[in-house]
Amino acid sequence: MYSQWDTPSRSSPFSLTPWVRRLIIANAVVYLLMITVFTTRWFPDLFGFRPANALQQPWTFVTYMFLHGGFLHLAFNMLMLFFFGSAVEERMGSSAFVRYYLFCGLGGAALTLLLVMVWPVHAVIGASAAVFGVSLAFAMYWPDAPIFVFPIPVPIKAKWLVIGLATIDLALQLLQVNDGVAHLAHLGGFLFGFLYLKVIPKVTQHAMETAEERTAARVLVHPSAETAEQEGEEHMERSRTTRHTTLDEVDRVLDKISESGIDSLTPDERRLLDEMSKQLRNN
Repeated sequence: MYSQWDTPSRSSPFSLTPWVRRLIIANAVVYLLMITVFTTRWFPDLFGFRPANALQQPWTFVTYMFLHGGFLHLAFNMLMLFFFGSAVEERMGSSAFVRYYLFCGLGGAALTLLLVMVWPVHAVIGASAAVFGVSLAFAMYWPDAPIFVFPIPVPIKAKWLVIGLATIDLALQLLQVNDGVAHLAHLGGFLFGFLYLKVIPKVTQHAMETAEERTAARVLVHPSAETAEQEGEEHMERSRTTRHTTLDEVDRVLDKISESGIDSLTPDERRLLDEMSKQLRNN
């Protein structure tokens, strides 16, 4: 399998980004431990995902992703992570990529647990759900990227390759083919990857917009204490300005009386003096 895509920051299509490198190393180390040190059944029983014991062993929702049943199983998953993972990590950013990877892996276990009554599953191990989620992200970011899959002589567009893989998994699961492959986990990785990339951002954006609209409505109908305080200060400032203006006008009228007599006042000026006289008497 080989792919090419338009990511100018990549010096080589074979270079590894930080989390892709760490995940490959972690899976390889765990596999070496399984075949050299922890060779008995207790290790996969303790860390593999078993729907019957999932609630008693919640850590297995994560740990099962790092266990593999054989070298070919490990090699296939790591090969897919190698070719698709670095481009996706660069596109997402390292923190978002590892969250997405784990979310897709959790999705594989969650879908298996949800449908175990329909399709009984004894145990699930392997990074396939997480890796298939990464391949989905690659196909959504670069749908027309050519993927060369041995021994097919012509390239396949990424979107068709991923659709083909999902279709095969769905068909084999519906036919209940006993091939030892966790097709439900693969489908869970695809499903949760799609939710993460397409559905969750839309729901989050809608929730944020709704919250902003509600906040604006509350401010209009029931101003907050801060808003009310600000409005009170503005009202006091306007009152002070108006009072100063009135006093200045009274001073001007009094000066006019002093210079030209009271008969020189206009009706408005007489009205101003009368109002001021009433206010002084009331006070």
